[in-house]
Amino acid sequence: MPPSEALDPSRLRPALPSPLQPAEDDRFARHGVRLLLKRDDLIHPDLPGNKWRKLSPNLRATAGRTVLTFGGAYSSHLRATAAAGRLLGFPTVGVVRGDELADRPLNPSLARCAADGMTLRFVDRATYRAKADPEVLAGLLSAFGECCVIPEGGSNALAAQGCTELGHELRGRADVVAVACGTGGTLAGLAAGLAPGQRALGIPVLRGGFLGDTVRELQHEAFGGPAGSWSLDERFHFGGYARTTPQLHAFADDFEQRHGLPVERLYVAKLLYALTALAEEGAFPTGTTVAAVITGRPQ
Repeated sequence: MPPSEALDPSRLRPALPSPLQPAEDDRFARHGVRLLLKRDDLIHPDLPGNKWRKLSPNLRATAGRTVLTFGGAYSSHLRATAAAGRLLGFPTVGVVRGDELADRPLNPSLARCAADGMTLRFVDRATYRAKADPEVLAGLLSAFGECCVIPEGGSNALAAQGCTELGHELRGRADVVAVACGTGGTLAGLAAGLAPGQRALGIPVLRGGFLGDTVRELQHEAFGGPAGSWSLDERFHFGGYARTTPQLHAFADDFEQRHGLPVERLYVAKLLYALTALAEEGAFPTGTTVAAVITGRPQ
């Protein structure tokens, strides 16, 4: 089988378009707001949600080469890349933030990566922050030979272009489409794919206030400039990436009971909490339909 054919993600038979389901919730209804759940978590059992949409165009470009990418100890991007390597038959390398982890037992997330055949390389945090530096990257690549490098979170121009299909699937279906954001690629593509008059709302799960610049840069690389209408609300990171609170867990437990939806805590719970709070604040005019993109499932 030619490499281009072997690395065609459509061989994995993704369930597209993903379902769009109504969620009857009095916390929205009493403000005249309709909530929909865009179930991207159901696209594929091993590459769910925005991971599928971002990885697919990148994998088509690898032509069978080893894929080297980056992530933290609980990175869903690393897990999805490792799973894609197992399913499609290409080698994967995960550069993991935190050299102190090298001598510890692997957590369930990294253990899953290793079980799927990913080679894990632990680096100190200073090196990880400098991972885009040509010298640092050259040092990593020298250990693994010729590789196709995909950035942290899978967010690059190809990923943003892949996520435009998410916007296309939601054209005419909602006034506001909201998504939790880590590295910005999904929001960049989603906004570009929506129709005029629709708006994309990003809920960052990291602290720092840097994501707006990142999304603008991604849109410039992918589309040549600004594309679509989007905004960010930076208030709902709950302390930063992989940080949660008892309040967030209680909210997620309640949402699961109300709607029968398994709520992933690091991204999806923060998104749904944010939308509930915004509805209570009156941020959505009466008659607004809001679609929440469910990008993943609990580990």
